[in-house]
Amino acid sequence: MAELRKGQSAPFPPAAEAALIKGNKIEAIKIVREQHGIGLKEAKDAVEQHVAAHPGLRMQVESAQAASRGQLVPWLLAVIAIGALVYYFLADR
Repeated sequence: MAELRKGQSAPFPPAAEAALIKGNKIEAIKIVREQHGIGLKEAKDAVEQHVAAHPGLRMQVESAQAASRGQLVPWLLAVIAIGALVYYFLADR
């Protein structure tokens, strides 16, 4: 593991970039922390700097995150509907 000191830079881990492309910023931060032996804040800053320096990557990250949020809405609505049906049929009894 390459340990980073203040002011040093190291190559961005390909696994972290792959996690970003999938929209998983937290996973990217974990990978950077592990591979560079740095703290949480430093890893978060490194990931944010990498994304800011690569506009195409930033667009991919935002798109992937939006898509994953969009997948949550139908599931949430289904759970609410099922809960309402259960309440409707069991509330009067």
